[in-house]
Amino acid sequence: MLQIVEKKADFSDKDQAAFTHAMVLMPVGKSLPAMQGKSALTAALKRRDLNVEELAKSPVTVEHDGRLTVYAMLDGSKPTFERHTQIRKSWECLAGEKPETVCVAILGGADFRGQAARDAAYVLALNAAPLPSKKSKKLDKPLKKATLFGVAGAGVEEMLAIADGNVLTRNLTTLPPNELTPGEYRKRIKALAKNYGWTVEEYGFDKLRKMGAGAFCAVAQGSPAKDAAIVHVRYQGSGIRNRKKAKKFALVGKGICFDTGGHNLKPAKYMHGMHEDMNGSAVVLGIMAAASKLKLPVQIDGWLALAENHISPQAYRQNEIVKALNGTMIEIIHTDAEGRMVLADTLTLASKGKPDLIADFATLTGSMHYALGSRMSGIFATSSELAHQASRAATASGERIVVFPQPEDYDSSLDSTVADIKQCTLEGEADHILATRFLSRFVGDVPWIHMDLSASACKGGLGAVSSEQTGFGVAWGVAILQG
Repeated sequence: MLQIVEKKADFSDKDQAAFTHAMVLMPVGKSLPAMQGKSALTAALKRRDLNVEELAKSPVTVEHDGRLTVYAMLDGSKPTFERHTQIRKSWECLAGEKPETVCVAILGGADFRGQAARDAAYVLALNAAPLPSKKSKKLDKPLKKATLFGVAGAGVEEMLAIADGNVLTRNLTTLPPNELTPGEYRKRIKALAKNYGWTVEEYGFDKLRKMGAGAFCAVAQGSPAKDAAIVHVRYQGSGIRNRKKAKKFALVGKGICFDTGGHNLKPAKYMHGMHEDMNGSAVVLGIMAAASKLKLPVQIDGWLALAENHISPQAYRQNEIVKALNGTMIEIIHTDAEGRMVLADTLTLASKGKPDLIADFATLTGSMHYALGSRMSGIFATSSELAHQASRAATASGERIVVFPQPEDYDSSLDSTVADIKQCTLEGEADHILATRFLSRFVGDVPWIHMDLSASACKGGLGAVSSEQTGFGVAWGVAILQG
């Protein structure tokens, strides 16, 4: 975990001599403020034929007396995403040299300093350590300590908690499929629960079959291991005086530990990386870890649908009709639409507790990725009020979303002549909307937000995160809980 030290005093000559790597963050302006290294920066801008205002678009690095310093301007009125991106690019200018310590000099007024300190702490904590790797070469040492000059009591602890949740999500998502089978995942969840004081209840394959969770079991039956399960993890909340009035959230995550596509087998190009199809469940765990560290006064029920979508003689097939936990008869159209199947029964379980809100997270459809690319994720909400709440959380967290409609007339595409509903269509048109309409059959009348995680991975990094794995959804989810 990154150590953050706040120092109210401004960055001095003596301080500069003590660090080999520094970041200077200042408010946007047409001239440079008084600061250490001003003359060196002025000379560097002149050599590169840059105006001072260019510092708001891209950071500038200056090397002087064996020290590497990066300068950047931040616009405090800009969205969180843009501020995070600017600081992340600044950090990347230093990261190539693998520093173990870094100082951040923050200039400007009190409000700017506080905001910049929180942003910087979040970005540095997210990128302090590399993700898990099996390379035989020894990994570089991570960033261990960051000293923030010009601030005190900025509230960086909250940002560190959210960053820790994001790192947990990315670490889990990065693990190879031979290490994160459903069975091994369940062990890791129990260890996390012990660490954070959560309670755990497992609905194993045999139990789910007896309960009538036919949608989940249809997918899980293809695996010879039979280690699939719906895992219920509960965070009881902290400092809650009246539990009857405390808000109750249900967070549901798709946890397909590997997706072959089943009998409708994926080609190699699209099967590669399908160990990451459990990202939605990792997002739920990341949110819960952050909420626990922040001691949020809410109750959270996490519901994780853990399975693998295998091809085998026992795997489910096209044209089968299965009965979901809530009694809905589903006609199977495509075995690679397994995510909505495991989520159907998991949402049914989550809705039984009548939470104030269900939010589910899933790397669900290719059509969402085609619609948005990998820089934003799409959400659906059961009311305009919820949609606005989701948008405010996105603005605050720096994780951008697009709200999509889910009109009822799309249901006609899922009409079946032999069952209550088709699982999907073969046309592929608007599958992100059709998947949402399908899932809506399993949440009842509970307020519900569905996030299709098209931004779970983004080459070159995204917002605050430098790695391809983004951990998208954790910061947004914490903002939802706090809102």
